[in-house]
Amino acid sequence: MEPTRQGRATLVDLLDRVLDKGLILNADVIISLAGVPLIAVNLRAAIASVETMLEYGYMTDFIQSQSQPKEKA
Repeated sequence: MEPTRQGRATLVDLLDRVLDKGLILNADVIISLAGVPLIAVNLRAAIASVETMLEYGYMTDFIQSQSQPKEKA
């Protein structure tokens, strides 16, 4: 299967695709001055709709805990 180019894509199309398929970001950033590393940032993020997250088995505990009725003290 070869990728095809379809006319023009809008931001809404891109957002719809990201939420439907999901997006994983994994980045390591090191800021250094004169060769001396000062700050290191390790970023790992997942962006997707709740439905997609549940399909892949992410955040099931969080979503179930949010849907449970809160017990009154």
